[in-house]
Amino acid sequence: MALTGIQIFKLLPKTNCKECGVPTCLAFAMNLASGKAELDSCPYVSDEAKEQLAEASAPPIRPVKIGKGVRAFTTGGETVQYRHEKTFYNQTTLAAMVSSDISDADLAAKLTTWNAFQFERVGLNLRPELVALKDANGDAAAFAAKAKTIAETSEFNLILMSDSAEAMQAAVEVAGFKRPLLYAATEANLEACGEMAKAADLPLAVKADSVEALVPLTEKLIEMGLKDIVIDPGSREIKKALEDQIVIRRAALKNGNRAIGFPTITFPCEMASNLDMESLIASMFIAKYGGIVVLSDFSGDALFPLLLERLNIYTDPQRPMTVTEGIYEVNNPDENSPVMVTTNFALTYFIVSGEIEGSRVPAYLLIKDSEGLSVMTAWAAGKFAGDDVGMFVKKSGIMDKVKHTELIIPGYAAAIAGDVEEELPGWTITVGPREAAHIPGFLKSR
Repeated sequence: MALTGIQIFKLLPKTNCKECGVPTCLAFAMNLASGKAELDSCPYVSDEAKEQLAEASAPPIRPVKIGKGVRAFTTGGETVQYRHEKTFYNQTTLAAMVSSDISDADLAAKLTTWNAFQFERVGLNLRPELVALKDANGDAAAFAAKAKTIAETSEFNLILMSDSAEAMQAAVEVAGFKRPLLYAATEANLEACGEMAKAADLPLAVKADSVEALVPLTEKLIEMGLKDIVIDPGSREIKKALEDQIVIRRAALKNGNRAIGFPTITFPCEMASNLDMESLIASMFIAKYGGIVVLSDFSGDALFPLLLERLNIYTDPQRPMTVTEGIYEVNNPDENSPVMVTTNFALTYFIVSGEIEGSRVPAYLLIKDSEGLSVMTAWAAGKFAGDDVGMFVKKSGIMDKVKHTELIIPGYAAAIAGDVEEELPGWTITVGPREAAHIPGFLKSR
């Protein structure tokens, strides 16, 4: 049973240190009980209390780590039904299917093509994460060989799909270092699959004919000591599949049903006859509430919109996207290059840096932390004040990179010019354009 806020409060250090982000330990306990805080936010909780609080602080949907390397990911771990309530944390991951009877040359070509699908968006590298290797004929040697090739020659992580215990074991032996997801344990082979996953410390997918039928299977695996579980309710009709995803999420979050409090795996590739329709179904699962989505193939025109949808849904609605505070060099500036300053709102940064780059004028762009606010909003909120900007310029290290003492501030923040001058005596503060589109002309005319 989950603990109440008062029960949790009794186990906390009661220092009211505020380091967790709230003013009192009681407030933190209430947030912890309602799933609005993480236990790790308290730096002083004892190990004994951590053990007692483990259940209360655990997300209602267990986070499961899959894969190794640059495309490793965590699925699950969600705490809310709707994104606007808080945020979604671990984004839906995208997989493409490949059969174990594919030729070595065709597999290499596919992996090369799929690996090229990487798109830069607001400073992020968007790309798919998984290859689902399906056992075509029970040939353990062929299945293991393809698993080995994917694991050793690509960045992709693996879903190993086989009904053959021998084939699965062979693939685990050669590709287990990549921490693949084993798919799938069923009522018929539950114990054997569970023992294999437990021995290799790998995540295991469980498949049943309905949400209700999943419960005894996951309960059995939990009794065996397995925790990293992914569930598949078996529905392949679109309406039913959507209903199952909603039922699973609600049961875990609203009813506290730990038996199905696990991330899900979905198969649009088994619900449609072409990739376009698969992509439409995949977009539904990205929104509600697939943990892993398996397609029959990757293609740029289908993949890119799915990656953008995923980015938008899994961006915290309560926090703007930001870039790191610091000095950004554009067009290889030198000691005589102009110095500009703006806020760390990601859109502002990319628009301004893009215009500077397009001007071909070498320049330094200083990005000040404004908690992700745009220039006008940050100025109005006191997050881009003159004294703060001046202090930031002093500490940024830009004085070691340039010989001149001129700073260009955004036109929308012209009102802070005097305060910046007071903080930076001897500097010339120039008010730049209000609109980013005018930056190239402004820089070229200097």
